[in-house]
Parts: sequence; structure tokens; C-alpha cells
Amino acid sequence: QVQLVESGGGLVQAGGSLRLSCAASGRTVSSYGMGWFRQAPGKEREFVAVITWSGATFYADSVKGRFAISRDNAKNTVYLQMNSLKAEDTAVYYCAARSASLRGSNLYADKGYNYWGQGTQVTVSS
Repeated sequence: QVQLVESGGGLVQAGGSLRLSCAASGRTVSSYGMGWFRQAPGKEREFVAVITWSGATFYADSVKGRFAISRDNAKNTVYLQMNSLKAEDTAVYYCAARSASLRGSNLYADKGYNYWGQGTQVTVSS
């Protein structure tokens, strides 16, 4: 089993930055794909970014050029650097992990991940 704990959320003004962290425990996740999703009030959870086990990164169009996902395998941690934040980035942000058994499944969908964190709130004031 893999446990994921997000941190780093908070309140920030539009144009500001935040860095989210996702600490994994229970297993080493260096061979896992690691993603970030978000859910705004009244909306479905949506894909934000993913970093594969090999280090390839993919982003939602809405955050491309503003957000950056990275991983530190030595710390079993994944990060999401969020810059130029907008009010529409306000959401609960979830970290997710996909084991090797799910390689080939959709990177951009919930069902492509088998472990989830509890989420961290990000609020961007305009």
C-alpha cells in the first residue's frame, strides 16, 4: 500500500506562487507515475499534471507554462510548483500515484491511478 500526504496549500493572491508537496510512504514510488488533480467547488475532479516513472511530464492546457511537476525519488516526494496563479486555480489539489500495473492506462483520468491523497486546499484571491 502507498500512502500519500499533500502539503503546501493555502491562500495566495492572484499572480502569486505556491509549491505543493506530496510525500509518499509505505513503498518507494520511484517506479510509479505521480499525478496531480484538482477539484473546484461544484465541478468534477480534473487532471492537472503528471510525471511518469521515467521523468516525462504532461500538463493540462489550463496550467501549461505556469505549473511545473517534479519528483525527488530520494525523498519519495513529488512537487507541483504553481506560478502566476489565477482565481480559477482555486480548488482542492490531490496527489495520485499509478503503479506499474496501470502503465498503458489513461494518464489523464482518475481511473489511471490506484492511490490518492486526501487533498490540500488552494485558494487564489483576485
